[in-house]
Amino acid sequence: MLRLSRLLLALALTSTMVGAAAPAQAAPADPPLRIDGRWFVDEQNRVVLLHGVNNVDKEAPYIEPGDGFTLTADDARLLTRHGFNTVRLGVSFDGLMPSRGDVDEAYLDRLAGVIDVLGASGIHVLLDNHQDGLSKSWDGNGFPEWAIEARPQSWESNPGFPLYYLMPSMNAGWDEVWHNTNGVVDHLGDALAAMAARVADKPNVLGIELLNEPWPGMAFPTCFPFGCPLFDRRYQAVHEDLTERIREVSPTLPVFWEPNVTWNQTMPTHIAEPPLTPPIDDPNVAFSFHDYCIISQSAIYLGMPKELIGMCPLQHDITWGNADKFTERTGTPALLTEFGDNDPSVLGNSLSRADERFIGWQYWHYASITGPEPEEDPFLGEAGRELVRTYPQATAGTPVSMNFDPDNGAFRYTYRPNSTAQTEIYVSDLHYPDGYTVSVAGGEVTSPPGAPIVTVRATGSEPVTVNIQ
Repeated sequence: MLRLSRLLLALALTSTMVGAAAPAQAAPADPPLRIDGRWFVDEQNRVVLLHGVNNVDKEAPYIEPGDGFTLTADDARLLTRHGFNTVRLGVSFDGLMPSRGDVDEAYLDRLAGVIDVLGASGIHVLLDNHQDGLSKSWDGNGFPEWAIEARPQSWESNPGFPLYYLMPSMNAGWDEVWHNTNGVVDHLGDALAAMAARVADKPNVLGIELLNEPWPGMAFPTCFPFGCPLFDRRYQAVHEDLTERIREVSPTLPVFWEPNVTWNQTMPTHIAEPPLTPPIDDPNVAFSFHDYCIISQSAIYLGMPKELIGMCPLQHDITWGNADKFTERTGTPALLTEFGDNDPSVLGNSLSRADERFIGWQYWHYASITGPEPEEDPFLGEAGRELVRTYPQATAGTPVSMNFDPDNGAFRYTYRPNSTAQTEIYVSDLHYPDGYTVSVAGGEVTSPPGAPIVTVRATGSEPVTVNIQ
């Protein structure tokens, strides 16, 4: 029955693509990225580092250009000016398949339009299948109500995000997901496959993230204090099935796996940890993870004292240590797909650790500055001086070390060259009001003075070190 439904879906997609006129598309500025070991690389085999933002619309009808939330060409230009080259664009299972088995083609059209707008500015788009609180039944978002049979009970109170994950009814709903009750995972696979079929040929699509911050359901107590390998075995099997569905329409489109959300409470993931769980055998799987400080988030959502955020570096070290263990045992590339805070020092905790490992990131959150009520550039304050950074967007070689000081703009980067291609370094538009100076050891600057992108070519095989101040 499942194979038949997939065949019918494929025939429907083929019919749609053959019978309908293709919409006009903007030509993306950059060719697609691909995975090469632990790196994302471009068509010149240069290592690409991604800095960007999230844009996640959680309210129907979803992704409406001009609504003051969805990204526009003006937003793309602002982001590019500040050096951002990626967007994690939220998509919703509820929007993809609002009724059982029926993919909303108009939603896919709007999604494709935003991808093209961002691509025209050279922005790589990660499509994030987003959920928070499972479904509207719990005042959450993500899964359509028809897909989940569980419902809140009259005797339950709903404490809202994030504590609603402790509600027995929501845990029952998540168990339906992990056991594929009534084919919920099958339908999700159909929806993601339809989306992949629509976008896989767009060069600026970075990939598809299967599910944002998934909760373990009734198994959640087993995840503390050392993670939950028994649950992660089932969890990985669901990810393998969804990845296989995408592979039926796109053999190489990167698919991003995220650990279950107890990761945010410092629990390690046991995905791809033999013999507990099988290795990842798909070379185009990448690792998506989040880095939030519990104390800081509790101050925002639960009213805890902000003065305790001085303890945040301890948690960041645990989170990044868990990420190191995963990438070391799997060899997959990693992307920090969510982090964010009102306190610049907490942002700096995440950003400095990302720089140390040459891992890209997507900040939570950015909404459009255009629309019925135009907004000002949100990156002109203290947080912006952390986020808008001088950094190498494309490296013709292997990164060795990188350091950026957000207080004074001092930047130092060393890499081992492996070709005559040019390394491209974005220069922050916020940190050098009187201009910048650049010096290079082991290479030469090939860009004109004051250029927003410094280009460097190695003059030999020795490491290249770039200093910008």
